[in-house]
Amino acid sequence: MKLFDVYPINDITITKAQGSSVWDDKGTKYLDLYGGHAVISIGHTHPHYVERLNTQLSQVGFYSNSIRIPIQQELAEKLGKVSGKESYQLFLCNSGAEANENALKLASFYNNRKKIIAFKKSFHGRTSLAVAVTDNPKIIAPVNQTDNVIFLPFNDESSLDAIFRAQGDQIAAVIIEGIQGVGGINVASETFLQKIRKNCDQYNSVFIADSVQCGYGRSGKFFSQDYSGVNADIYTMAKGMGNGFPVAGIIIAPHIKPVPLMLGTTFGGNHLACAAALAVLEVIESENLLENARKMGDYLQTGLAKIPLLKNIRGRGLMIGFDLPEELKDLRKNLLFKHHIFTGEAKPAVIRLLPSLALSKNDADIFLAAINEEIESMVSTPNQVN
Repeated sequence: MKLFDVYPINDITITKAQGSSVWDDKGTKYLDLYGGHAVISIGHTHPHYVERLNTQLSQVGFYSNSIRIPIQQELAEKLGKVSGKESYQLFLCNSGAEANENALKLASFYNNRKKIIAFKKSFHGRTSLAVAVTDNPKIIAPVNQTDNVIFLPFNDESSLDAIFRAQGDQIAAVIIEGIQGVGGINVASETFLQKIRKNCDQYNSVFIADSVQCGYGRSGKFFSQDYSGVNADIYTMAKGMGNGFPVAGIIIAPHIKPVPLMLGTTFGGNHLACAAALAVLEVIESENLLENARKMGDYLQTGLAKIPLLKNIRGRGLMIGFDLPEELKDLRKNLLFKHHIFTGEAKPAVIRLLPSLALSKNDADIFLAAINEEIESMVSTPNQVN
């Protein structure tokens, strides 16, 4: 049997990982500023994380939600404390797409409506409804297509107001990434998020904050939407929630009431997943990683701003993007294969930085020195073959 060949991959095999570094099977060390799509939140193989998982696995690794699982309540209490959303309710699942799927379904249950507002350049996942609210026709199969989704321009307050005036009594939910990830690190303005809140309040629609990538401290606040000063009705989480262990969830405002069996999952909230998620929160809290994300994010952006060829440097905390001119189109590839630094991308020409929230100044300096060196090399020898 062969693997189903859908991933464009780099010919690198990682066999060891620690902190912000990974090593391949040849012993080459790489600096990881991408964290496997923003998943590594507290650093690879953090000792507390490894201990938490090993201890839990030696006791019980899994049982379904047909029995009481006290570690779920422990996780809910810790998440409420660290996020500041203690009055919310937690539903656990397995992936970001599943979190968004459940959030959208719950919104529709709540107000018995079908229409959803999403935004241009959005990415919310690949399952049926999550992909339907994703602005990428190439990954939407015919069976996923629906007339119930309205795509609006990102950060366009007048378009938002207009659609609510015209169809407000039909809008089940607005779903938005506080910082678009796959779309290219586009930050939702504080006034735009406030405008979503105002319209949702007026028309009894549900405000869903997709925090799968921009949540869990990555922006320097627990949820990037927190910069706006308004609360969403549902926050979706995954990626950094488990530092590599598959775990996701939604937190739900108290006015949305649960009904038995309206949502469900086999693997969501299992013992190991909760142990991983608890370890992440404990490290975020004990090592003050929200502050480190803010501080190191500012440091990186300041350093990048000194490089004239890099344009539109943007983001919050350790979720950073910048645009590349044509002469630097191979920069990401060169950073990986010449300098052994992992970064991300967004089409057509954006580099994304999504490192561990525990990124050190030394590692940030290594990156800044490498990118300066590589750009100088590329500009001086533009026709080189890499």
